[in-house]
Amino acid sequence: MKTGAPRHAGVRDAPASSNDYRPRPIHQWPESERPRERLLAHGVAALSDAELIAVLLGHGTAGCDAVAMGRALLGQAGSLGRLLADPDHLPAVSGVGPAKRARIVAALELARRSLGEDLADLPHIQSPADSAEYFRARLLHLPHEVFACLFLDTRHRVLAYEELFRGTIDGASVYPREVVRACLRHRASAVILAHNHPSGSAEPSRADCEITRVLVEALGLMDIRVLDHLVIGHGEPTSMADLGML
Repeated sequence: MKTGAPRHAGVRDAPASSNDYRPRPIHQWPESERPRERLLAHGVAALSDAELIAVLLGHGTAGCDAVAMGRALLGQAGSLGRLLADPDHLPAVSGVGPAKRARIVAALELARRSLGEDLADLPHIQSPADSAEYFRARLLHLPHEVFACLFLDTRHRVLAYEELFRGTIDGASVYPREVVRACLRHRASAVILAHNHPSGSAEPSRADCEITRVLVEALGLMDIRVLDHLVIGHGEPTSMADLGML
C-alpha cells in the first residue's frame, strides 16, 4: 500500500502568476489553481502532497498559505511517510496549531481504521501476503522499532491488532510473557508477529531469529500457533515462515 498520492508532471504548489510573488490567501488564487477546487474537478491524483495537506489544513495564516504550510511540514519531516508515521509529534510549523494538527491526526487515524476494516473483512489469513501489506502500511515509516501482533481465531480470522513494544532506531525489547498474556487476553488460537527495521533492511537479525524461537516455544505451551514473523523494511516484507525459520 503506497503512501500519498502520486506526483504528476506539471503539478504546482503555488500559482503560476508568482513571478512577482507576494503571499496571497488561496481564495485569491485563480480557481483552477486552488487545491480544493482542483481536487473536486480532477481527483486526488492531480494534487501534490503539499496540496493534499493544504486541503486538510483548510486555510493558512497572514503571509503563509496552506500549501506553504504543507511544504514546510513535509520539509521538516523529511518525507511524507515520516510525517504520517508519527502524527502525534508533527514538526513545529508556524501557523499549524492544535486545530490543524488535530485534522492531520484524525485523517491518518481514519485511514488506519480503514486498513483494519479491510483486513478484518478477509475470510481468513491464508498466506503471508494477506497480512504483509497491512503491517507494511502500519510500520514501514516509523522512526523507531515497533513489535506488533495480529491475533487470529481457530479459522485464522482476525481478532485484533496490537502494537506491544516500542523501542529506538536500533531495536525494541520484546518480553515473551507479555506476548503470551496478550494472546490470552484476545483469546487467540494463532498469531502473526511483525516488527520494523528503521534502517530499511528487511533481513532478520540473529536477535530476531532468537526471539522468534523463544516465542514459538512459549506460545506453543499454550496451544497458540505462530503462523509467521514478518520483518518490515524497504521493499517487500520478509516472511520468516517462507524462509523456513519457524
